[in-house]
Amino acid sequence: MDSRVSQSITVESTSENSSVTKPNTANWRLKSGYLSKGGSEFESIHILLGRFLADRHSPNPLSDQSLLADNPQFQWGVDKPLEKVIDSEEAFAYLMTNPQLFRNTITIIEPWQHVGYNHLGEDVRASINVAYLGQNIADCDSILFPLWSSGLFPLDKLVPIISSGLAIVVEGGDPSVRNPDSFAGSHCSHREMVQLTEQILLARTPTSAPAIFICLGHQLAAQAHISLIQQAVKAVLALDVLMNDTDGRALRRLKKVCQQIQSVGKSLAVKKKNGRTVADNWEHPEFVVAENETKEVGDRQLQHYQSPDPLTSGIPEELIMAHEVTADEHEGVIDTSIEYEQELNIAMFHSDEVNEEAMLFANWAYRLIHNALIPCRHLVANSSLSWLIKLPDAIEILCSTTEDGEVVTECSATCINYKDFETKEIRRSFTCQFHPELLSDLRVVGVCEFPSYAKLKRDDGARLFARLLYAGMQE
Repeated sequence: MDSRVSQSITVESTSENSSVTKPNTANWRLKSGYLSKGGSEFESIHILLGRFLADRHSPNPLSDQSLLADNPQFQWGVDKPLEKVIDSEEAFAYLMTNPQLFRNTITIIEPWQHVGYNHLGEDVRASINVAYLGQNIADCDSILFPLWSSGLFPLDKLVPIISSGLAIVVEGGDPSVRNPDSFAGSHCSHREMVQLTEQILLARTPTSAPAIFICLGHQLAAQAHISLIQQAVKAVLALDVLMNDTDGRALRRLKKVCQQIQSVGKSLAVKKKNGRTVADNWEHPEFVVAENETKEVGDRQLQHYQSPDPLTSGIPEELIMAHEVTADEHEGVIDTSIEYEQELNIAMFHSDEVNEEAMLFANWAYRLIHNALIPCRHLVANSSLSWLIKLPDAIEILCSTTEDGEVVTECSATCINYKDFETKEIRRSFTCQFHPELLSDLRVVGVCEFPSYAKLKRDDGARLFARLLYAGMQE
């Protein structure tokens, strides 16, 4: 859950900032870029992101033209540069026939019309801030999919399109992943959002966009990890014969690994620091996401993640060791950013959290599956299990947050790693419980003062968001 910090809402909200005006596709820009005279391409966007990250004081290299010339309130669907809102079959069809619209853009998925209410009682539509950061920093366009309003488009058409852009950002929202009923009122259900998230996780290839899952998105990604692992176990254990596996050795090994994963999953409990058990196995609805002991609203300093003690936590030592190996093998951007920036102060806005046990388990299970696939991948690639090759090979918990010296959220961010079976190269996507796109006041651009390029260069969240885009574009 991204934010039941004050009250719930329905999609019929009349808030000016939450309204979506149906776009006139005839007025959409077919050439990427709004500030640059020559338009924006992958190379120019990547260069400008790098320039933004190079220091905290250099001037804005972009045009002096205002982002607000055509859209003074900077609202979705009103005018350029936020005209590209896919909220109807007609808009989706137009997008499919014009690939230049999405090739050099950030795709933003909205599960809900806002991520919660700030201290002023304003509903916070954080997707606007994502678009503002991309355009102001690197003249990178954004396309919005307000799924709470439009409903889910066919996944076999939607996922290839959004995976072909520069990045996918799955935003936060008011519902709770642990409570499917909290999605009532949305045109995209809990199950549909999890299914979409599963497909985004499976779509990370050498030619695809990295994904950044924020707050509710972070929790949806965690739920999708466990769901995919459960589906993998079920598929392997149900298979009687693997084609061309003449002696049955490959399938026996896969079954042994999946039986081991199933056994641990059925016995792994999730406990809070106060000793309360919230889930006793991986089928429990709160195994992945549970209510946090403390609501977090406002700035928090990110801390390096520390492994739990297997003797006092009750977490199997093999899960902890597997994660320590993952952390040693992989670089997760957010964890190293803590070193680059000395301190990272980021806006938190949530009352649910992803359970540490679930992510340690997911990392361990992914590693077992990946390693078991290595010697038989040529057999699996030509079977009904071929989708297993697209699974991540590891997940690293990158950081935690504390308050008064006590850890509040153990799993504040993760790096999802994909190791190519042939080249051994790594691709990454990222999840974060916090909101790097929001400044410390938790207000929406257009409702509050528009932050300058100079202010964004000094903001830890904006810098981290830019760094995730910059790193993901290189893979």
